[in-house]
Amino acid sequence: MNISGELLIGRQAVRGGAGTIHAIDAATGATLEPAFGGATPEQLDQACALAWQAFDTYRETAPERRADFLEAIAANILALGDVLIERCVSESGLLRARIEGERGRTVGQLRLFAGMLRQGDFLELRVDPAQPERKPLPRPDLRLRHIPLGPVAVFGASNFPLAFSVAGGDTASALAAGCPVIVKAHPAHPGTSGLVGRAIKQAVRELDLPEGTFSLLFDAGLAVGQGLVADRRIKAVGFTGSRAGGMALMAIAAARPEPIPVFAEMSSINPVLLFPHALAHRAAAIGEAFAGSLTLGAGQFCTNPGLVLAVAGEGLDRFLESAAASLARIGAQCMLTPGILRAYCNGVGTLAQHPRVQAVARGQAGNDMQGQAALFCTDADAFLADAALRHEVFGASSLVVRCRDLAEMRRVVESLDGQLTAALHLDAGDHDAARTLLPSLERLAGRILVNGFGTGVEVGHAMVHGGPWPATSDGRTTSVGSLAIARFVRPVSYQDMPADLLPPSLRPDSRQRHTWRLDGKLQSQAD
Repeated sequence: MNISGELLIGRQAVRGGAGTIHAIDAATGATLEPAFGGATPEQLDQACALAWQAFDTYRETAPERRADFLEAIAANILALGDVLIERCVSESGLLRARIEGERGRTVGQLRLFAGMLRQGDFLELRVDPAQPERKPLPRPDLRLRHIPLGPVAVFGASNFPLAFSVAGGDTASALAAGCPVIVKAHPAHPGTSGLVGRAIKQAVRELDLPEGTFSLLFDAGLAVGQGLVADRRIKAVGFTGSRAGGMALMAIAAARPEPIPVFAEMSSINPVLLFPHALAHRAAAIGEAFAGSLTLGAGQFCTNPGLVLAVAGEGLDRFLESAAASLARIGAQCMLTPGILRAYCNGVGTLAQHPRVQAVARGQAGNDMQGQAALFCTDADAFLADAALRHEVFGASSLVVRCRDLAEMRRVVESLDGQLTAALHLDAGDHDAARTLLPSLERLAGRILVNGFGTGVEVGHAMVHGGPWPATSDGRTTSVGSLAIARFVRPVSYQDMPADLLPPSLRPDSRQRHTWRLDGKLQSQAD
């Protein structure tokens, strides 16, 4: 499949008429062909109009048919083969093995939601049959299902050109819910986005779905993204990126005559808590594993371990020695874009110049397109006194905070903003201490893990990739795992509705019910 540089608006592939975008080879800085045209206001309006026209038809397609659609997308992505992998490596600077793994995750997400659609429980069907003889008042017949919100705008992420991009988790969960999707491609990987967009477009055609089920737009500036969020036909937004970008979209969405939800994943430093017994027994091993997690993918993960908390002492010293020795052996790595590299270098420079922060170690130096890993240390008093030390440095940089005791560690935890993850390294002798911190950690983060690091997000039914503000705009949701579909549906109750007017899944003789609640008691189709 060729990379055309065209927008995908419903069934059409057309040249954008508002400015030009070129991909950059992340490793060399060379310009990659072809040029991509940004969408004009008229092309944006056409995509939104088609999505709105498609909505009422697409939302009532049978769940099994939408499952077939998601599986067709997965198959079409795999059929792209090396063309997709090679372009994605060039545009992102990420290693081939990483991109192949991300492709597997992307396909796995699509198939996860397909399986969920076939089970049908995401509809959360509830039936409270009428009780006309109830005293003092009769009870009406009440039936509830969840329906999709409407067309969704999805913003491709820079650091996951497949798994959080055109066919990533936001798109997969919105399409599974029954929402048409318009993707605003990330300018760092337009070729990758165009290839995956065509795989989705092909699946729309194969399943004979409404034309506006999917569109892909490019943006030479900010106008397309802002216009999408402001358009009255868009009913929700999925975004992964910076706090500034997420808050800008939230402001646009809130200012609309009809405000809409923006599900934004924004920033997190993902604290790692090292407990005394764990450090006493295996400080060196933890330090080595930490260095590997910190530098994975040049540190360009939203779950990167950007903060380490521990009680000062011999165990922490051995951890630092091990982490420093490990980092010294790790080469600099290509970063996603020149802009991300500049921001990373500025963040590392700010820490290096801070009067109360000490440099512990640096990774090996590289060329002008690569980021050099960095590890710093400070004490709890300095950390608590300067809110700037809690800011995310996106890349392979982390700050270790020496605490006097576990009580001071808890004060540091309590000072933090909301996080995606919190990691605890502990042995059996640390359980009592960890237990006292768990309430604080539950308030702090969406995922709490033990003896590991937040990098590596399992796609499953029990995963939460979200957290309190400002990790995400809505800490009640997740952008990874089957629960992500809940962002794009809402409940509707039908009272005393004639059976032939009810949605098929709620009719008394329905065969579409897989699991449902009858008078509050969970039932299955077999019942």
